[in-house]
Amino acid sequence: MARIIGGIGASHTPTIGFAKDRHTKADAQWTGTFDIFEPVTAWLEKRKPDVLFVIYNDHITSFFFDHYSPFVLGVDSKYETADEGGGPREYPPVAGHAELARHIGHSLFADEFDLSFFQNKPVDHGMFSPLSMMTDRGNAWSGAVVPLQVGVLQFPVPTAKRCFKLGKALRKAIESYPEDLDVAIVATGGLSHQVHGERCGFNNEKWDDTFLTLLEHDPETLTHLTHAQYAELGGMEGAEVIMWLIMRGALSSNVTCVHKTTHCPSMTNMATIIFENQSHTSEATREAHRIHVGHQLKNVEQIEGTHPFTLEVSHRAYRLNDFLHRLIEPAHRQRFVTEPQALFEEFSLSEQECDLLSQRDWIGLIHYGVIFFSLEKMAAVLGMTNLDVYAQMSGKTLEAFLETRKVAMTYSVSGKNK
Repeated sequence: MARIIGGIGASHTPTIGFAKDRHTKADAQWTGTFDIFEPVTAWLEKRKPDVLFVIYNDHITSFFFDHYSPFVLGVDSKYETADEGGGPREYPPVAGHAELARHIGHSLFADEFDLSFFQNKPVDHGMFSPLSMMTDRGNAWSGAVVPLQVGVLQFPVPTAKRCFKLGKALRKAIESYPEDLDVAIVATGGLSHQVHGERCGFNNEKWDDTFLTLLEHDPETLTHLTHAQYAELGGMEGAEVIMWLIMRGALSSNVTCVHKTTHCPSMTNMATIIFENQSHTSEATREAHRIHVGHQLKNVEQIEGTHPFTLEVSHRAYRLNDFLHRLIEPAHRQRFVTEPQALFEEFSLSEQECDLLSQRDWIGLIHYGVIFFSLEKMAAVLGMTNLDVYAQMSGKTLEAFLETRKVAMTYSVSGKNK
């Protein structure tokens, strides 16, 4: 069974990654930045968690305002550093624990936290800046990560109370995972800072000390503050510390603080803190929650000819679904018609995937993990109708399938430009 061994709070300012990449501790102006992370490095080396659940916010790098979600859970098996404008950092990819992430996703939905999910997206300094300092200083984290991106930049954003409640649900999710894992919850961001407007450069170290004390002893009080109050006290960008309440909510009511420090050299009052968890959930409670998580899809496999598109399927068949989704792009769909084999090779499709596409094996594609709404795009590009796809999937000719409908009509999603 999985165990939450503790929680870490760590600032994620790009200053941290900059210090790690271009300076050494011997440089006096950077010594403090290294110092605040050394106890975290030592604790991780001592406790050796298998997984870090990392709570961070993206800085308009991989998540833009065309689709901006409050909570986005990473469900991939690998995460790479993002290019934030000057090229990506030379930091190796880290492994993702996709199975744990999917379980967390199912569990949080069961507890009515409706998340978004991401895969095949690079991650910016929100995660990698502190991760590179707190682990092996240039080597990849040897364990795995599960990232949670919190949308705190475009209002409305989640409230402090919602974040704390999410943490409590996260605890149930992790502790009900059946594999034997030690998990540490890492919350990033803060402390006080503001990087825009006439108030740019604002810090409030007194408030930061109060925040850290309340986080340890009375986190409920922090849940009653509004976004405006967090912004007034800690700067507008510093209000991202509400993410730390997710970490705190995932821990026991009473925690042991084994490390706490701050350092304010420039724009951000940086901090690191370590809480050790003091209690765990009984196996009977864990099992009851696993049953709760599985309730919505219980016995769905007994419905003949039905194939739910789950996170597991999405991850397994991502490459082929991505290939077919790109048929919304005119150049891609033109090449799909005129030079399919070259396009297949360009996307590194497997022999099985190429055969499924070439043979127009609609039901085979469904069994492989392609969602139907990718198939109807493919059919439209090929000049076929949705009914052609339905007929083949049901094992009938088009004529025979149309006889089962009240009206023998055909249609597709194709527009004028096919």
